[in-house]
Amino acid sequence: MKKLVVICSLLLCFISAKSVQAQSLTYQPKNPAFGGNTFNYQWLLSSAQAQDQFKDPAATKTVGGAASFKRSPVDEMTESLQRQLMSRITRDLIEKQFGEEGLKEGTFQFGDMQVVISNSADGVNIRVNDGKGGESNITVPYF
Repeated sequence: MKKLVVICSLLLCFISAKSVQAQSLTYQPKNPAFGGNTFNYQWLLSSAQAQDQFKDPAATKTVGGAASFKRSPVDEMTESLQRQLMSRITRDLIEKQFGEEGLKEGTFQFGDMQVVISNSADGVNIRVNDGKGGESNITVPYF
C-alpha cells in the first residue's frame, strides 16, 4: 500500500510538473508620485477624497470637485463693482497720461489710494500706495 501511495504521488508530481509554468514577479507602483502610471492619478485622487472624513463645513462642492467657500451675493456684487471701478479709473488715468499731450508727471489721489507718476532714466515709474501699508512700483521702459 505504501508503494502504491509513493508511486501515485510521484506520478502526480510528474504530470503536474509538465503543466505548471512559472513567471517572474515584478513590482510596479500604482501611485504616479512613486513612478506609477500617470493615468492612475485621477483615480487615486478621487479615491482619497471619497475616504476623507475631515471635511470643511464652510466649503461646498462645485462641478470640478474642488471646494469653494460660501460667499453672499452682496459680497460678490461689491467685489465686482470694486474691480470694475478700479479698471475704469486705471483706464482713464492711462488715457490722460499717455494721450496726445504726452506724459504728465504728478500725484493722483483716489480715496485712500495714491498714484505717483514720475520720469526716471529707466522709464516711467508708477508707484501705487493703497493707504493701508501696501505699495506697488511699476516701471514702464522708454521705447
